[in-house]
Amino acid sequence: FLRFLLICTLAVASRAEVAEEEDVLVLKKSNLEEALKAHPNILVEFYAPWCGHCKALGPEFAKAAGTLKAEGSAVRLGKVDATEETELAQEYGVRGYPTIKFFKGGEKESPKEYSAGRQADDIVNWLKKRTGPAVDTLAEVTEAESLIADNEVAVIGFFKDANSADAKAYEKAAETTDDIPFAITSDDAIFSKYEVSKDSVILFKKFDEGRNTFDGELTKENLLAFVKSNQLPLVIEFTEQTAPKIFGGEIKSHILMFLPKTAPDFQDKMDQFKKAAEGFKGQILFIFIDSDVDDNQRILEFFGLKKEECPAIRLITLEDEMTKYRPESETITAEAIIGFCKLFIEGKLKPHLMSQDIPEDWDNTPVKILVGKNFEEIAFHPSKNVFIEFYAPWCGHCKQLTPIWEKLGEKYKDSADIIVAKMDSTANEIESVKVHSFPTLKFFPAGDETLEGFTKFLESGGKEGGAPAGDDDDDLDAEVRSQLRDSFTHFAKAVQLKHSCSLIKKDS
Repeated sequence: FLRFLLICTLAVASRAEVAEEEDVLVLKKSNLEEALKAHPNILVEFYAPWCGHCKALGPEFAKAAGTLKAEGSAVRLGKVDATEETELAQEYGVRGYPTIKFFKGGEKESPKEYSAGRQADDIVNWLKKRTGPAVDTLAEVTEAESLIADNEVAVIGFFKDANSADAKAYEKAAETTDDIPFAITSDDAIFSKYEVSKDSVILFKKFDEGRNTFDGELTKENLLAFVKSNQLPLVIEFTEQTAPKIFGGEIKSHILMFLPKTAPDFQDKMDQFKKAAEGFKGQILFIFIDSDVDDNQRILEFFGLKKEECPAIRLITLEDEMTKYRPESETITAEAIIGFCKLFIEGKLKPHLMSQDIPEDWDNTPVKILVGKNFEEIAFHPSKNVFIEFYAPWCGHCKQLTPIWEKLGEKYKDSADIIVAKMDSTANEIESVKVHSFPTLKFFPAGDETLEGFTKFLESGGKEGGAPAGDDDDDLDAEVRSQLRDSFTHFAKAVQLKHSCSLIKKDS
């Protein structure tokens, strides 16, 4: 009996309640299973304490947790310190911070990736869509008023017959939209309140026009296009909270205005920018970036801008290749911006490629310094084998590679046909070479006959190819090879960024 009592006591102790911080469950490998038994539906944030994005998300995540708890929802929010719970983070493929996954129905396997915005309302709406009906039914005017008042954007379908073909198409559109609440009503009083006389779909929002009414053939596809083109403001400010909506949307052409909010003509320029945006809804996303905000300085660097050069206008496409465009005139008027956007849509703009001036001492160090203006001359030299690191000055992984890259440069500094080089890709761009992550390493061979040797060298982790046997610097060569091999392994597993090591021919 005592043994049985002891076993029961230990079992109860092992099922102790999961700790909470600001209504958010504190999860670990040791308690995740118990947490899912008690709360089958949990949205889990995998975070790092030092991560700025995680710190920005924290208050909104807690606010969402508190909202759901106050409503009596069975859905809970949890968090995992991925730097402490490394095994759990690895199990769920966490490669960046924050990573947010939804565990549904108590299942530990294959949680769904969270894909909506980072504000409390976005989180709550996404979870309600995932765990409840896609469309809420409104029976009272007060319910409609609350829905509109409580959400930045909400969609209501006004249908006299909730079982009509149009109503069914509306429900299908709602099922595929995670971040906006959809509701339906047949109530005459709600029709009257919002001055609706026939079946309609209206998007209510707390900005710009205030509401948009769908016009056209009511199909799922048309409704989704209507919602996507109207759910964002004509001009949206880039912030930590709006970034997921900006980059996660279907509009991949973005025009950006860099302007300090403290500028005396700030409102005038915003009015001009907004006026221009009216004619490109659904085609180009208009984004404002406060150039005085410290967190936005890296974006300025990406476009080759400095604070003192703002205000400025730039356009970028976020398709497979990120291509930047710069207007000929820096005048910020609605007319100038409209003209610039029209040229872009008509395909009449040439990409804007940044380049620094060629440093006087670019060739004085073992690792040669390349910029846009001397890149082709060096990289495509017919008798040189050129190995180039494309880096960003702020990239931690690039900094880790620096001593290894310098040793490699030292090793081949006196070579007649091998050049080790580097290029700051935040300040220099090459039309024929697209860099998507840092560091990116690319090898430009002198001719096809040398490609095989370098391929063996790189793909074997430095065990095949390279310097001939008996080299005086064989120890250094082995060290460089080993460090490069370790470095490539590290980069392949690196958090947050995808890293590439490509072999490309000069005629590619």
